Amino acid sequence: MSGRPQSPRPQIGGIRETFAPWADPQARPLVRFDGVSKTFGDTTAVDDVSVSIYEREFFALLGPSGCGKTTLMRMLAGFEQPDAGRILLADRDIQADPPHRRPVHMMFQAYALFPHLSVAQNIAFGLKQQKMARDEIAPRVEEMLSLVRLDGMGKRRIDQLSGGQRQRVALARALAPRPRILLLDEPMAALDKKLREETQFELMALQQTLGMTFMIVTHDQDEAMVVADRIAVMREGRIVQVGRPAEVYEAPADRYVAGFIGDINLFEGRVAASENGVVRLVSGDGTFEAEGTGPVGETAWVAVRPEKIAVHAEPPPEGANTLAGRILDYGYLGDWTTYLVEIAPGRTLRAARANATRATDRPLGCDDPVWLTFATSSAVVLTR
Repeated sequence: MSGRPQSPRPQIGGIRETFAPWADPQARPLVRFDGVSKTFGDTTAVDDVSVSIYEREFFALLGPSGCGKTTLMRMLAGFEQPDAGRILLADRDIQADPPHRRPVHMMFQAYALFPHLSVAQNIAFGLKQQKMARDEIAPRVEEMLSLVRLDGMGKRRIDQLSGGQRQRVALARALAPRPRILLLDEPMAALDKKLREETQFELMALQQTLGMTFMIVTHDQDEAMVVADRIAVMREGRIVQVGRPAEVYEAPADRYVAGFIGDINLFEGRVAASENGVVRLVSGDGTFEAEGTGPVGETAWVAVRPEKIAVHAEPPPEGANTLAGRILDYGYLGDWTTYLVEIAPGRTLRAARANATRATDRPLGCDDPVWLTFATSSAVVLTR
């Protein structure tokens, strides 16, 4: 969504620092899933899910294919009915409402645009279905075209548009009826990487400008981390963690979340000590200290992200959270270099080093001996 002067947009980062209605015990959620389950034959798609979404929130359902996230969204839209539980919108059970009677609109992954209609006619389609007055439709269509930066393109055919432009038409069509909540089903899956990244920020700004509630389904961790106020990570029909992107990334609830959101290194061992919010864990790889709590004598895991591991060409002082190894392989990513470090036969770790300068005095390469260290505060203890 670029190529023309852009008006000032909301500073999303600043807004999100203070936006937390879920932390207010007096706040009423806009949408509430209450013990919702759904099965298809012998397959349980959604298993006793309870979660709330608040007014003006950008909420993400994140998980692999088949985890139930799209089924949950389709039940909110009315395209599927729950087998158990309730779905409430503004404190009202909407199960008996057909899809066209719900103040909810869904933008599909395939866009589902009508090729025989113009851009403007596609956007107007839902308004006509709602029997909006004819003299109100044209101004609303023009408003939507401007909102998604397609001014002057209303008469074009769909086959004359790029992939990014088609996506914006689909978005405008979904927004035109002004729903209480907009559902986005993998909306950027068909876009190339650069356009997808640009569109993420435009979508966030649009949501803030409209003051609308958005709910997105995606399997792309980076996408969810960028756009969402909160992320619900799903696994096998259940929600395993809900939190702000930073909370889910820095303090995963378990090994599944830690491994699904970004890369992770795990050290399994026995808890030797746990005091003052720090756990000492003894494993076959060494002795580690990390923030958290754990029962002494029980099995636990220290989890540390690759970018939090420092790579040294010379031995550092002895201590916890120190490992020796050799570089098995590495990949240059432009802003980062990722190293695959073998610390024992068949045992490898990932470490990432920011390329802060154009060159280094001592570049590291394959088979070089290295030492890895990380701070206690950079690691977290997981007990499941």
